[in-house]
Amino acid sequence: MSVFTKKDIKTTNINPFNMIGSDWFALTAKKGDKVNTMTAGWGGFGVMWGKNVAYIVVRDSRYTKEFMDYSDSFSMTFFDNSTENKKILGYLGSISGRSEDKIQNAGLTVGYYEDTPYINEGSTVYICKKLYLSPMPADCFIDSSIDSTWYSDKDYHNLYIGEITAMLHKS
Repeated sequence: MSVFTKKDIKTTNINPFNMIGSDWFALTAKKGDKVNTMTAGWGGFGVMWGKNVAYIVVRDSRYTKEFMDYSDSFSMTFFDNSTENKKILGYLGSISGRSEDKIQNAGLTVGYYEDTPYINEGSTVYICKKLYLSPMPADCFIDSSIDSTWYSDKDYHNLYIGEITAMLHKS
């Protein structure tokens, strides 16, 4: 059986453009005794306020937003790049957790690092402590084409910045 082990984030070389933009990840958070996840393909990694951070965005309409707002932490689970994993992430991104238990229906299971949930079937997990949340309103876009291109339905994103407190890698 594969087991996750904690790794030092400063010793890893990653390509966030492929990991996030092409391969996607499962964003997971907890609200009370419930866990929800969604597929995400926008965000990044960096350094902010002297901390290693991840930043992600979640639209107002997403059920996962309720979980993100409730929780002090979240996880980003990355999967090995395979056709099957891409199908699973496609499913997680197209079905709402409001209507079904999509984690179970996708054949996935939830693990925990301390009290933060993540998806067991992934290969790398970033555990993040929420530091910052800000809406992304249209009047803040300097390039007005962003609003018309990405937000014709006016379902705007919210920016979350989380300190990466642990990186887990499946061995």
